[in-house]
Amino acid sequence: MKLETERLQLKEINESHVEDILRIRSNEVINRFVKRNSPKNNYDALQFILTIKEKTRNNETFYWGISLKDHLNLIGTICLWNFSEDRKTAEVGYELLPDYHGKGLMSEALKAVVEFGFNELNLHEIFAFTSRFNENSKKLLTRHDFILKDDIVDDGFPDNLAFILKK
Repeated sequence: MKLETERLQLKEINESHVEDILRIRSNEVINRFVKRNSPKNNYDALQFILTIKEKTRNNETFYWGISLKDHLNLIGTICLWNFSEDRKTAEVGYELLPDYHGKGLMSEALKAVVEFGFNELNLHEIFAFTSRFNENSKKLLTRHDFILKDDIVDDGFPDNLAFILKK
């Protein structure tokens, strides 16, 4: 499932994106705010891609690599995942290489994915967790009308805040 914005292509990731995924998911700036096992090498990145492809096939996730139009390399990723049992709620996750921060690119990608979630998947709510220390991510979410929910806790991630957007 490919999505396009004015400047971006959101496309399925595949084995040709191993080096891009390694660069994105092992980036120190991004990982200051994300707790995960980062890939150490191309093999780890390939395993991640194969896992995502399987979860996409099983409709457990919708996962896109973000690239500038007419460019092959990925500069980030965005996904809808963690669907509720009734498929009315999903979580959005995203990451963007620091060289592309502050240019409105993730805002374009998020808008396209939110529209896809509400219009194509018929979601009622989309939620996001972000680090309380990630000012850029908090601004992105509030700019797109996500509302901070103080009563929701991200189990195992005490520094995360929850934001929700209703259709």
